[in-house]
Amino acid sequence: MRRIWSSNLSNSNIYTRTGDDGETGLFGGGRVPKDDPRLEAYGTVDELNTLLGVISSVLDYQDIRAYIETIQSQLFDIGGELATPDLKERIAAEQPVGPRVTDEDVTTLETWIDHLDQELSPLQNFILPGGHTAAAHLQHARTVCRRAERRIVTLEKELTASSILRYLNRLSDLLFVMSRTVNARVDISEPQWKGLGER
Repeated sequence: MRRIWSSNLSNSNIYTRTGDDGETGLFGGGRVPKDDPRLEAYGTVDELNTLLGVISSVLDYQDIRAYIETIQSQLFDIGGELATPDLKERIAAEQPVGPRVTDEDVTTLETWIDHLDQELSPLQNFILPGGHTAAAHLQHARTVCRRAERRIVTLEKELTASSILRYLNRLSDLLFVMSRTVNARVDISEPQWKGLGER
């Protein structure tokens, strides 16, 4: 994440050797072990972003692909925010920080949820991940999003006034609705959870 905010990426090598000792640098200075909770948080966000890239590559629906493209850039912003220690203090001191997600971005996710939800029949039962391949991958992305949210809660005190947790909470809802939408559009029945007496 350090090189993401480099002012001169064109001169950056892919390998720097600076992390060979199990530590990495943060934006604005300082080094931490690679198992630091902050790295676990933005590493999980990076995992989610990568998974969304896989999903987009197999999707046939331009509207959902466009949503995902926007989300991927916003997740990149979240990674940068998580890689910045003392963010609140840096903002107060008018020091450089990267772009950040806002409550307006959260509202946009809600708008997309409402739009896609119009295509869906109401849930009558719990559903299981599955159906179309892209739908199953979207459910996988939802669980990674939830894990990112859990990791970031660990840093909550450092993210005062941040919209990250609200954004990820809403994003997981959107990924669930996207999964249902894909199955509906290809006319694949959603796998249903069955109680003990039905299995």
